[in-house]
Amino acid sequence: MIEQFNRLARGIIFFRHRLSDKQFLIVSSIVVGLLSGGAAVILKSFVHSIQHWIERYSYEDFFLVIFFPLVGIAFTVLLINTIWKTTFKKGSAEITYAITKKSSQLPISQTYSHIITSAITVGFGGSTGLESPMVSTGSAIGSNVARAFRLSYKEKTILLACGAAAGIAAAFNSPIAGVLFAIEVLLADISAAAFIPLIIAAATGALLAKIVLSEGVLLTFTLVSPFDYHNTHYYLLLGLLSGFVALYYAKSFVLVHDAMKNIKSTWLRVLIGGVLLAALVVLFPSLLGEGYESIKSLSNLNTKTIFDRSIVAHWVTSEYAILLFLGLVVLLKSVAAAITIGSGGNGGSFGPSLFMGAYLGFVFARLLNMLLGTDIPEVNFALVGMAGMLSGVFYAPLTAIFLIAEITGGYGLIIPLMIVSAISLAVANYFEPKSMEGKKLAKLLNASIDDRDQYLLSRLDLTQLIETNFMMVKPNDNLDALRRSIAASTRNTFAVVNDAEELVGIIQLDDVRQIIFSADATETLVKDLMNMPAGELTLQDNLQTALKKFDTTGLWNLPVVDKKRYVGFISKSSLLARYRNELIRSA
Repeated sequence: MIEQFNRLARGIIFFRHRLSDKQFLIVSSIVVGLLSGGAAVILKSFVHSIQHWIERYSYEDFFLVIFFPLVGIAFTVLLINTIWKTTFKKGSAEITYAITKKSSQLPISQTYSHIITSAITVGFGGSTGLESPMVSTGSAIGSNVARAFRLSYKEKTILLACGAAAGIAAAFNSPIAGVLFAIEVLLADISAAAFIPLIIAAATGALLAKIVLSEGVLLTFTLVSPFDYHNTHYYLLLGLLSGFVALYYAKSFVLVHDAMKNIKSTWLRVLIGGVLLAALVVLFPSLLGEGYESIKSLSNLNTKTIFDRSIVAHWVTSEYAILLFLGLVVLLKSVAAAITIGSGGNGGSFGPSLFMGAYLGFVFARLLNMLLGTDIPEVNFALVGMAGMLSGVFYAPLTAIFLIAEITGGYGLIIPLMIVSAISLAVANYFEPKSMEGKKLAKLLNASIDDRDQYLLSRLDLTQLIETNFMMVKPNDNLDALRRSIAASTRNTFAVVNDAEELVGIIQLDDVRQIIFSADATETLVKDLMNMPAGELTLQDNLQTALKKFDTTGLWNLPVVDKKRYVGFISKSSLLARYRNELIRSA
């Protein structure tokens, strides 16, 4: 299959010579849109088929069904450990890291591995979402198509983002949201040249999903009640609440996920995760799988189907008991998602954030109606709550706004969507300046992702700037040995190293120019002339640190050491030249 793909790629490369670079990029974006949209269709269909098989089990078999997530997670872990034998890189932060540090290259195995593993995890009831695997798959498709077509780094990055956009667009039949997701979440630094390919890829992916997938598979809603400006103050409150719940999601997810990862034994972690999920699902059946069907139940104001298979269903009789039940589902969805992913399943936070937002908005609206005697549209608040949570979790308000607008088939709720998304983001950002994925990316890059200069510097690899053509001298070398080194060197700086090649000092030619030719200094040794460098770098430092040390020391060359061992020098002029090239490259 790979050979057939390469043969096709060679044919397209031949065709490329008849087109300009821009025209070929557009053609490539269509190819990526078709492949990524097709991958999303396969993933959705695969999961739908597994879930349809599971639904054959009757009410009496539910206590068997609750252990299906354990089976799915165990099968996922088994596949990963036996076939791919590596730790999967999950989430948008890993993709952005690949853009920054790996020249936008993603492994070809990622074009299918996330489809298989996430379909098994979610299909068997893992409480997580499919959108993150779709983004990972689409990004890998875009990256590898660009590599097969021998495109530049800039074009490869654009096609990588096209794949992600097409994946989101196909998942929700929402091309605008797909484009905005790629811009807000993946491309921290975007040029105007990327917009047209992104739009074309997203439209292609959405069109393919629209043609192939049935309405029952896609998450769609029909807006019944129009926006009433008299409810604006309630939407303001929902925005505040969404921001705080989004913060709760991020904190609880990381806490539970890390706790699961701290279990050293892989199969013990799988067992504990599966049992915990079974305990949650037997109490709250809507936590099983993505949960989109239960969101549709909320949109139909049918709450009974959400808890009728719960072991506590006979206690959920009053309206307040129903609200308490739904409220607990909101709080426990992040826990269930973290357990699923932390124990070895594959999925992401996109779906769970939509799930929590829908439940949050519905509970909020119904509680107001019960306490205040109002008649605010509960479905509208559920839909707007989805946008609020998505905005607060991913810090992607435009994606949230247009995703809900597109899945409702219009812009009737655009004003409350904007209000709730903006307030939710403002609240979350006030208490936590970076999103979950933003914090993960900053940790991977060891740099700020908010500052353009720092972000561009983080793309550069410090080790690639190290110059090793500096002569080394020993502390006990005499002046004759130093003179020979000076004569053989093309540089004015010399590293003084001991027998273990540890840096113990440096010598600047300007500092010793007079003394090395002095007749009175015959007994002088290198250690008498050397100085300790005003600063030094390690291989673990990033280029932001290097630039700061250049500024504070005033030096134009800084030594680089690895556990005290001398490696080479980095020059300020080389660093600035590479930074200038990076600016041009990203323009």
